[in-house]
Amino acid sequence: MPEAAPPEAGTLLTDQHGRRISYLRLSVTDRCNFRCVYCMAEDMQFMPRAELLSTDEMFALAASFVQLGVRKIRLTGGEPLVHPDIVALVGRLAALPGLHELAMTTNGARLAALAGPLKDSGLNRLNISLDSLQAARFKTLTRTGELADVLTGIRAAKEAGFQRIKLNSVILRGRNDDEVVDLVRFARQHELDISFIEEMPLGVIDEHDRAATFMPSADILARINATYPLTASIESTGGPARYHRMADSATRVGVISPHSANFCGQCNRVRVTASGQLMLCLGHENAIDLRAVLRAHPGEPARLMQTIQQAMAHKPERHQFKLDAPPQVIRFMNATGG
Repeated sequence: MPEAAPPEAGTLLTDQHGRRISYLRLSVTDRCNFRCVYCMAEDMQFMPRAELLSTDEMFALAASFVQLGVRKIRLTGGEPLVHPDIVALVGRLAALPGLHELAMTTNGARLAALAGPLKDSGLNRLNISLDSLQAARFKTLTRTGELADVLTGIRAAKEAGFQRIKLNSVILRGRNDDEVVDLVRFARQHELDISFIEEMPLGVIDEHDRAATFMPSADILARINATYPLTASIESTGGPARYHRMADSATRVGVISPHSANFCGQCNRVRVTASGQLMLCLGHENAIDLRAVLRAHPGEPARLMQTIQQAMAHKPERHQFKLDAPPQVIRFMNATGG
C-alpha cells in the first residue's frame, strides 16, 4: 500500500464540531516525585518503560502536530522534570518551525537546578502547581513533596527570566479552601498569575470524597472578591482558564471550571499520553494509539499525520463529569497528562 501524500504544511486540524485544534498537551512521562491526593493513588503502579515513548518518538509526534497546524505545545507528566532528557527535548521542540509557544506544567520541585537550562533551551512559559503555603498541609496533600523545594523553584524560575509564570491550585473544600486569599496574596507579592482548578474525577481514589470536597469556582471568586475586588477579563492564554483582573496588581486570577462552567464549546486541545495514546477529550476513555503507528511505520510522518487527521472525527462534543457517581474515567491524571 503506498504511503499517503503528506498534508499541506500548516493544514488546520478541525473536529466534527467545527473546532480547530491548535494546542497539544504532550505527556513526557507518567512518573512523578509527588503523590498528590487528587491525582493518583498513594501506591502507584507506573507503566513499563518499554511502553513509554522515546524522546525521538515524542519529537516525531510533536513535529507532525505542528505541521498539521498546532501552534502551542505544553509538556506535562506525571512530572516532566523527572524525565532524564527533558532539557534536550525542550531544545529540539523549541526549534520546530511554526511552533509559537512551548510551555510546561510542573510541580516545581526540580526547578532550582533546571529553570536556567530550560529557559536557555527555548521553553517559553511555566505553570507551577502550588496547592498550599503551609508546609505540613503541603506534605499531606502531595504525600511526598516539600514546600520549600517548590518555593525555591519558583524563585529560580523568576531569576531565569521566565515571564508570566502561573501558579495552578486545586482547591478542596475543608482541605485548603481557607488558603484561597493567601495564595492570591502570594501571587501578587511575587508578580505571578494564578489559576484555581476544580478537582476532576479521574481515577478511583479513597483518600477523600470528591463530592464532599468539591469547591466551585464561583465560591472561590467570591472569597477573593471580598479582599481583592475582581473584574472579569476577556484575556486568554489558549487554555480553558477564565481570567479576572485586580485594579492594583498585574496578577491575573483564573478559574478552570470543568464542572460548574463547562468550557468544551471552545476546546482547542488534544492530549498525547506518555505511552503515545491520543486522548481526544480529558473526560472520555476513547483514544487513538499513535505509538503503534510510530513503531510500525518509523520515518513515515505522512502516515502518522493521516492517523491524527482521521482521529479528529472522533473528538467528543463535551465531557460529562459527575461528582455523585463513580468516575467515568478510570485512568489517573498522571496517566493522561495535566
